[in-house]
Amino acid sequence: LSFKPDFVWIKSRSNSQNNYLYDAVRGASKQIYSDTNNAENTDTGGVNAFNSDGFTIGSSGENANGYSQVAWTWKANGSGSSNTVGSINSTVSANTTSGFSIVKYTGTQSAGTIGHGLGIAPKMIFLKNLAIADEWLAGANGGSVDFTTYAYLNLTNAFSGNASAFFNDTNPTSTLFSVGNSANINKNGSAIIAYCFSNVQGFSKIGSYKGNGNNNGSFTYLGFKPAFLIVKRTDTGNSWYMYTGKTSTSGGNLTDKYLEANATAAEATTTGEYGFNFLSNGFKATGTGGGTNNSSGTYIYLAFAESPLVTSTGIPATAR
Repeated sequence: LSFKPDFVWIKSRSNSQNNYLYDAVRGASKQIYSDTNNAENTDTGGVNAFNSDGFTIGSSGENANGYSQVAWTWKANGSGSSNTVGSINSTVSANTTSGFSIVKYTGTQSAGTIGHGLGIAPKMIFLKNLAIADEWLAGANGGSVDFTTYAYLNLTNAFSGNASAFFNDTNPTSTLFSVGNSANINKNGSAIIAYCFSNVQGFSKIGSYKGNGNNNGSFTYLGFKPAFLIVKRTDTGNSWYMYTGKTSTSGGNLTDKYLEANATAAEATTTGEYGFNFLSNGFKATGTGGGTNNSSGTYIYLAFAESPLVTSTGIPATAR
């Protein structure tokens, strides 16, 4: 890479394998999986170093012989520093320019607040108890969902209400996010990790769209051409679908391959159900699958730019 990564997410494209997640706050070789509820694992054969220009892997699944892999990487701010803004102290590694932070804290089993270091409110947060086998919590703010609802990143369930035990029915602020008394994200004495994402003009966007059940799906404006897109249906159970423009083999704008954050399955090629066109300023569904474009479906998304350059008025600097 051309930078030192602080968060690395690796998935095999060719074979059934876990989604492996590493970050610089927990430290190299500390492995969690977005597709299971497993506690943190130490594996020196995985990502065992965050280097000035990339990352190093050993001989485990991330480097299985002959497997085709994809890695998504983010820069935060190294191993982090103490944050005492909330009622629960945390260690925060934040990149305010790119709207991403890694937050580690110890649960208290009592409702509280935690500093995230971004300076603007995060729109999507993924959280995992590192000490015990418990589900990943996902909170998002867009369309029909906010932090009075929740879903599980490692499962397919719809977003549900009654989230007081998880996010204390409170949306994040520019400095804090809230937690309830659930063991998932606030078990007394357990270390918890949170990945926080906010909107940054021309670089990242969290939002929502409604499906139309048509191969000519509705257009979602981003203000940039996406390189990486995660989509989750909010009103009924479906996977967290992940798309990367670099892995498409169809040519043109069509991105026809997907992975799932909640599944170990190898990369699948859509046959007209789950595809997207990646356009210069947004994306458009090209299929009618329930997970991406059902006529009654509502969807939340997280998107990152291929070329994060915009003018002062938000016009993409590159076009296709």
